[in-house]
Amino acid sequence: MTAAICNPMHLETPVKVTISFTHSCNLDCRHCYASCTRAPAPRELTTAEWLAFIDYLYENDVIALLFEGGEPFHRPDFMDVVRHCARRFMVRIRTNGTLLTPALARELRQAGVGTVLVDVMGARAATHDLLTGVPGSFERALAGVRALLEAGVPTQLLLILNRHNVAEVQDWLALAHALGIRRVAILRLYPIGRVKARWREMALSLDEMTAALDALAVPEGLTLMHSWHPNDGNCCWQMAAVNAYGDSIGCTYLRELVHYGSIRTMPFLETWRHPLYRELRAGRVDQACPSCSDSQGSCGGCRSTAFAFHGRWDAPDPFDVTLNQGTDLRALPSWMLSAGPRPPGPAGS
Repeated sequence: MTAAICNPMHLETPVKVTISFTHSCNLDCRHCYASCTRAPAPRELTTAEWLAFIDYLYENDVIALLFEGGEPFHRPDFMDVVRHCARRFMVRIRTNGTLLTPALARELRQAGVGTVLVDVMGARAATHDLLTGVPGSFERALAGVRALLEAGVPTQLLLILNRHNVAEVQDWLALAHALGIRRVAILRLYPIGRVKARWREMALSLDEMTAALDALAVPEGLTLMHSWHPNDGNCCWQMAAVNAYGDSIGCTYLRELVHYGSIRTMPFLETWRHPLYRELRAGRVDQACPSCSDSQGSCGGCRSTAFAFHGRWDAPDPFDVTLNQGTDLRALPSWMLSAGPRPPGPAGS
């Protein structure tokens, strides 16, 4: 099918880059997208390689960086990298919060970090600790959030909606509000990494997710972002990401599905010109939600979930209520459960 819809935006170079600084972590999350290990793999980029890459991005007009993992603070050299770049970029950090101390929070403030995003997976310790696999991680995460707020670091909470925490999302909003958080985000579950083996245990139907979101009463003074209709514009046009091994992957939610080249063997902007990368940035899709296109300025929804459930890059995003067309989000196609998943037939070739 020839796609008839295309994103109107075009960039010659990315303005922001997501850096998966390490694929190691101090937790054992059921939903881990990076299938993290306790120790960093030897082939992760070294401190010197990360610093050189960040200098390259600065020289090529990138203005914003988002660091995530794994758990970025799990690598002892992470603050060296933060200090190197936080005054030259808008820097955000996504963390599980358990390694944040008051002293470290003050150091982040002094370094000039823009925002810290903390994953808190439920309103109660039992739920959060079940999902992280580590008893006590809920209280340590909240202690980290309090340390950030006390230090004056702009802080947001993130929650990945799933069957274990859907019943307490309203209480989670109340918890965020009580902590003094001003902005939160509820994110969809993405079928990558460790969560694929637990998909039937954790995934919700679209009706269940929609009902949970529609029932929420957001406390005054709290802003809620979520990644469902009508907020699911195709963001591939602006996305760039590099994993802990130096692979250019476009978006962290595409980490198992694409590989545009290694920054160890070619300049990053050469990977930006990879044919598939250009195709996804163009946003050519066969169907798009009109209201999402109007509000987001781009078309088609998330390419990661579209490909995961349909095996085509131009397919509709099944997390959009107007485009779902009966797709059961609780059941992944069998080919997605393989290592290096590719759909059978021409779509995966």
